[in-house]
Amino acid sequence: MQIPNLTAEQLSTLLEAVFGRQSEEKALTIFVDLPGPRLADNPAWKDRRRIALEWFTHMQRRITDLPFTAVSFCAYENVGSNNNDLPGTVILVERTSREQASVESQSVLLDNILAGSTVVLAMTELSATAPLKVLARKHMFRGATLPGFLRQMIPALGLDYEKVNSRVEQIQARMNRAESAVVLLSAGGEEFSCMLDLRYRTAHASGGVIRKPGEVANLPSGEAYIVPYEGERKGEPSRTAGRLPVQFGDEIVVFRVEANRAVQVEPHVSHVTHAPQAEEQRKRLKAEPAYGNIAELGIGVLSEWGVTAVGSTLLDEKLGLHIAFGRSEHFGGITSPASFNSPENVIHIDWVYVPSVQPLIEVRSLVFRYEGGQSEEIMTSTGISV
Repeated sequence: MQIPNLTAEQLSTLLEAVFGRQSEEKALTIFVDLPGPRLADNPAWKDRRRIALEWFTHMQRRITDLPFTAVSFCAYENVGSNNNDLPGTVILVERTSREQASVESQSVLLDNILAGSTVVLAMTELSATAPLKVLARKHMFRGATLPGFLRQMIPALGLDYEKVNSRVEQIQARMNRAESAVVLLSAGGEEFSCMLDLRYRTAHASGGVIRKPGEVANLPSGEAYIVPYEGERKGEPSRTAGRLPVQFGDEIVVFRVEANRAVQVEPHVSHVTHAPQAEEQRKRLKAEPAYGNIAELGIGVLSEWGVTAVGSTLLDEKLGLHIAFGRSEHFGGITSPASFNSPENVIHIDWVYVPSVQPLIEVRSLVFRYEGGQSEEIMTSTGISV
């Protein structure tokens, strides 16, 4: 049985719960990306566009009851990779305002659309979180990104996000105190350890409450995250170092990390005679060193609400530990699109360490180390422990 989309009333409730209401609202704009030469269509993507269009239709029909002056539906050809910069021009497919009936499809500047919006929803195949975080600071809209959103996630939109946000803030407070985090993972009978340098950084809470102008976060939401220190201070290199295993299909690939960069790729001992994924990752890292930047340490909390993985990073990363590679400046780091050799290489990608996503790898522990030598175990193999 197919999970039904949100009703108009449920959508209005969600928007109010997540974004609140400002004294003066401008437009609410929905973005979708489109298949093209760089990425072919797929059934989940088609359904996501259908869901987004149904949301727009709900709001279009209730425009006089909404706090927004207009609702707009925009599209653009996909940008080829997660968190790559958005095109400067998009297609305004349809727009309805209180004073004017729908306008015909037309090409418009992205900046103009965002400048006229106070709330933005991006229900895309490829994540637009990084560029929209940067653009939100320029245009001061509130935004929710839903990359890879699946119909199975609709029930998670009905969580009590006040409670989710409170739980996330508890983890965020610990992240802000921590000088480092030590991750212990096991795979194929071997243990792997990596220390993440958390000095000079501010942690973020993404708990589904997006009410400050200039703020963008995922929906569904439920994580605290931080960018490890990347060594930008003169004479003070990053201390992030160790070995991180990542599962690709049935193969485990091991990244050796030094000074907050993955600098070497090794096959796991169980794949030494045939390791095509290790070779592929080795080539990718050699061609684009910025891909190996350790861009995020995140801890998701939604498993405490009984939420389970659905096969999309958008939700799955909110269930437990995740570590990201690549672009970080949208989270407060220094690795930006300019750090990559080519615009086509720009990426921010999360490795999610929950059993249903990487079943061959187990989180043994995550320990935060604080000033003065104190430490606290944040996670064990059974989940968050604080």
